[in-house]
Amino acid sequence: MSELFNVLVIIAVVAFVVVRQFSDRRVGEQRRWWLLPAVLLVVALRSDGAVDPHHETLSAAMLGAALVTGLATGAGWGWTARLRQGPDDSVWSRGTRATAFVWAGGIVARVSLAVAAVLLGVHQGTAALLVSLAAMLFARGGVLALRAKELRGRRGGAAFVAAGGASEAAVRNMSKGGA
Repeated sequence: MSELFNVLVIIAVVAFVVVRQFSDRRVGEQRRWWLLPAVLLVVALRSDGAVDPHHETLSAAMLGAALVTGLATGAGWGWTARLRQGPDDSVWSRGTRATAFVWAGGIVARVSLAVAAVLLGVHQGTAALLVSLAAMLFARGGVLALRAKELRGRRGGAAFVAAGGASEAAVRNMSKGGA
């Protein structure tokens, strides 16, 4: 696959995800939240530049670091999202200010990895970015699915879970209009 195609896929996925992040989105346990990350991972691994043939070990280490960065960013994203339960027991997610900070930290980490690769003379192409993006979306989807399952299990309890979870007293205070 061409680098241009990979760049276009990255831009489209990031735009799609960012727009959806700060609007209410239904979270489903059974939905195929893993499908987009799987497709991105396949595209990344089929890329010609996944591993630099002149620096195989270093390139593989950088790819692993991109994977870890993506997993950490995605998990942080999933844990900082606000969840609420709808009247039909559906669970809805929305990004918070903390989510924006997680995104910013992930971008800084990813740029740092790219700069380190350049300084070390390792050519990464777009494969490392695709791997990182796939890992991020996979971790976010998994964390949200687990949190949604937990929220559904609290039937009769609090119908709202703030970013990272909140005490029932804090949830009651928020639902009454408190800060």
